[in-house]
Amino acid sequence: MELFSTGQAAAPAGGDLIKDTTTQGFMADVVEASQQVPVLVDFWAPWCGPCKQLTPLLEKVVREAKGKVKLVKMNIDEHPAVAQQMGVQSIPAVFAFVDGRPVDGFMGALPESQLKQFIDRLAGPDGGAEDPEAQALEMADAALEAGDLQQAAAAYGAVLQANRENLAALGGLAKTLVRAGELDRARQTLDTVPADKQGDAAIASARAELDLAEQAASLGDLSELANRIEANPEDHEARFELALALNAHGDRGDAVNHLIEIVRRDRAWNDDGARKQLLQFFEAWGPKDPATLSGRRKLSSVLFS
Repeated sequence: MELFSTGQAAAPAGGDLIKDTTTQGFMADVVEASQQVPVLVDFWAPWCGPCKQLTPLLEKVVREAKGKVKLVKMNIDEHPAVAQQMGVQSIPAVFAFVDGRPVDGFMGALPESQLKQFIDRLAGPDGGAEDPEAQALEMADAALEAGDLQQAAAAYGAVLQANRENLAALGGLAKTLVRAGELDRARQTLDTVPADKQGDAAIASARAELDLAEQAASLGDLSELANRIEANPEDHEARFELALALNAHGDRGDAVNHLIEIVRRDRAWNDDGARKQLLQFFEAWGPKDPATLSGRRKLSSVLFS
């Protein structure tokens, strides 16, 4: 049976703006309906406590939007196929469809103010979404940087449901998995990228972050490394490992400082290893990251002083 097969739609619940659907009705209620107006799909289950908090708020803000969006609810206990196809791993989960494709989404119960922002971002003040794929990526990137990994994963996943070749979303999803500690899944995600596209900036950045995480996983305790450096400031191996560990813990500034110190003391150590590691940091963090900008200035100061 086709997942999005046509069939009899479920009866409306709360007028034309809000209704329940089934696997058979999904094509008409969501895919086809979203050709006319953005459609939110609320995946829920009767046993889900947060769902009971989110759904009434969703219904309220959808009604207040006065036709800019529609809401379709799907009970995953009774109709699991669509949720499985979309990779829903926890509920509540909400996906926004535009022009027959999922373009945005979130997981978990959000407050009413954030739900209104979500709908405004999706529909826009004139009721029509502009470049929803770019908007979803922007939201996903913001969630990732804020540390909201569940929200980031949902948004990147929505983009990839619509466009499986979106390299920015693939790289973002891989980074999300790395930061969640799911390194094997991150590598599997990156391995799906064709060889001729591995050099894309988003993919290269994600792979660099994955490599750093795998390196950090094998390192010793931070305090032990710090003690080694205190006892012998020329212990470049300990300082190098401490820099990797600090980066893994989110302390980018100190990680840069330790590598800069190695370069200052012994540029040739480990075949210029400290400078090369800094460059890998910069690639992983991205060219506009404050730590990248600061690190490049510090490195230039040491190299050309």
